[in-house]
Amino acid sequence: MDNYKKYLAELIGTFALVFCGTGAIMINDITGGAVTHIGIAMTFGFIVTAMIYTIGEISGAHINPAVSIAFWAAGEFASKDLLPYIIAQLIGAILASATLYFLFPEANTMGETLPAGTAMQSFILEIILTFFLMFVIINVATGSKETGMMAGLTIGLVVLLEAAFAGPICGASMNPARSIAPAIFAGNLTHLWLYLSGPIIGALIGIGAWKVIKT
Repeated sequence: MDNYKKYLAELIGTFALVFCGTGAIMINDITGGAVTHIGIAMTFGFIVTAMIYTIGEISGAHINPAVSIAFWAAGEFASKDLLPYIIAQLIGAILASATLYFLFPEANTMGETLPAGTAMQSFILEIILTFFLMFVIINVATGSKETGMMAGLTIGLVVLLEAAFAGPICGASMNPARSIAPAIFAGNLTHLWLYLSGPIIGALIGIGAWKVIKT
C-alpha cells in the first residue's frame, strides 16, 4: 500500500506541475501577456518548490522521469519503482493537459515546448539545463528524496532561474513528462525527441559529475 501512496503522490505532483506551469503559458496567451514571461518562470519554480515540501517525504517529489532515471542510475532509487514512477508521472501530466484542453479550448498553445531557434540549439540547451538541475538535486537530496528545509527552495529557484533565461529559446522543459502531455494535445510531436532525450542525457551527466566529486 505504501508503494501506491508514492505513485499517487508522483501523479498528483506532476499534475500540479503541468497544470500550473503550462496553464500559466496558456493563460498568458489568452490574456495577451498578463502573466508575463517572468511570471511563467516563477509559476514553474514555485509549484516545484510547493510539491517538494508537500510530497517530498512521501515519494521524493521527483515529478520528472529524467530525475527518476538519474536517481536510479546513481544507485539511489530501486529498480522496481522506476517504471511505476514514470507511468504515474506521465498519467499526471496527461490528465493536467487534458484538463487545460477542456478549460481553455480557445488557447493558441497548450504550453508545449518548441525550439525558437534550431533543434540542435534547444537540444544542447536542454542537456545543459537538466545537468545543472540534476547536479543541484542530487547534492541537496536525501537519497532519492528531495526533502529537507533547503531542498525545495534551492531546487525551485534553479527551475525558476533556468526557465527565466532559457525559456524563450528552448522552453526550458528539463522534464519529458512536462513536454509529452502538451505536445499530444497540441498535436505537434515534431520536436518531441529533443525534449525526451535532452533532459535524460543531461540528468545522467549530472549524476556522473556528482559521482566524480563525491569520490
